[in-house]
Amino acid sequence: MLKKIFRQISKFSNDENFLHFTESVEVIISKILSLAMIWVILLSVCDLLIFLAKELVSNTDNLLKDTLFVIFGLFLNVLIALEILENITAYLKKHVIQVELVIVTSLIAVSRKIIILDLEKKTAADLIGLATAIFALSISYLIVRYTNKEKE
Repeated sequence: MLKKIFRQISKFSNDENFLHFTESVEVIISKILSLAMIWVILLSVCDLLIFLAKELVSNTDNLLKDTLFVIFGLFLNVLIALEILENITAYLKKHVIQVELVIVTSLIAVSRKIIILDLEKKTAADLIGLATAIFALSISYLIVRYTNKEKE
């Protein structure tokens, strides 16, 4: 029994076998994350639909004033979850993390933050931080996009 375990462990001493094992683990984890993200997307869409139905039934006169930003936030939550699922799917297809997709997802997340932002509760430092994040992500996106176009 001990010899059998030692042989199994010694198989992993070979770099190719070990790399194959780690790649298999990465693929399994990515598939689990994909299934979890699909579940999150379905729950987010249900949450959005339930919220919309409640608001349409109960608040017909001031729907635009009070809840429009909440609705936009819920929509963007679904879009962000879809982008994350696309990141995972792209990883499963190519076994590389696509930086451009990650930056776009980050830009959507920051955009969501700005849309639902309550300006009365935020300081100037908060706004400067968001502006800096948007600027940095935009420059990063331009650099990655330009680099990808040169490769093609």
